[in-house]
Amino acid sequence: MKKSLAVIALFVMALGVARAQKITAAGATFPYPIYAKWFSEYSAAHPGVEINYQSIGSGGGIQQVTNGVVDFGASDMPMKDEQLAAAKVKVIHIPTVLGADVPAFNVPGVNDLRFSPEVLAGIFLGQITNWNDKSIAKDNPGVNLPDQKITVVHRSDGSGTTFIFTDYLSKVSGEWKNGPGSGTSINWPTGVGGKGNEGVAGFIRQLPGSIGYVELIYALQNHINFGAVRNASGNWVKASIEGVTAAAAGAKIPADYRVSITNAPGPGAYPISSFTYLLIPAHPADEAKEKVIKDMLSWIVRSGEGEVSALSYAPLPESVASNVLQTVYKLP
Repeated sequence: MKKSLAVIALFVMALGVARAQKITAAGATFPYPIYAKWFSEYSAAHPGVEINYQSIGSGGGIQQVTNGVVDFGASDMPMKDEQLAAAKVKVIHIPTVLGADVPAFNVPGVNDLRFSPEVLAGIFLGQITNWNDKSIAKDNPGVNLPDQKITVVHRSDGSGTTFIFTDYLSKVSGEWKNGPGSGTSINWPTGVGGKGNEGVAGFIRQLPGSIGYVELIYALQNHINFGAVRNASGNWVKASIEGVTAAAAGAKIPADYRVSITNAPGPGAYPISSFTYLLIPAHPADEAKEKVIKDMLSWIVRSGEGEVSALSYAPLPESVASNVLQTVYKLP
């Protein structure tokens, strides 16, 4: 009897080991708050599954997934055709949520500001250098702007948040488009660099007179002021779930989901909005991990989307979510 029990115990232990899966992933800091919540909840509901997500920036996420270092990556910037062609594995984009970059600032005595596209480009080009500049004052009548130097804060690492912000600037400013341009890493004309959304938010909190760009949740969690931006319809819009949803409403979503929605049309559209993506290898080396990842993705679409608004992300539009679910089911 004791021998039989021992055999059963060994069988149960072996079964547990067989089911245990450690999934590694890395990439964007933009969606990290919601990803941390999702992966923790999914692991808690599936004993033996551990998802280790490293928030290293979109550039690192793209690099690690294309080199086969991680089981999946994450990026706010859709991979370019040449990146997909050069990857060691076929990579499929799975949009998860939508979010917003915000112009976050630390100006003593000022809690609310408006930023026109021209002013934002001028500040980050290093052409507008003082907070009481007439171009800022023009957009903010009645605001007591201090005679204080502007300190620009930007990302120091390869970043999808940077791509979203510079993609927007490239659409609204010819000088920016023909100068620094867009990308996860660019040559900044001015400013100091912080690592991750966390690092940029930390610098802004510490440096009076500073301005930078962070994902909305990081501004809210760190109690940093952020401004309204004039959108393509000429309206001043402050980042919100509704504004991000409006930006996605008129977008034509291609079959591979790679799309930019910055400077979107629409009276209520927030202009610095974006999808963010999980980057899934089409043919993982480990079939057991593949099953876990597919199940996790379907759980995210069916259940996880209901949790995103609490962290100031916008859920996928219903039509997009339905298509994404079908894409997940068809993963090889």
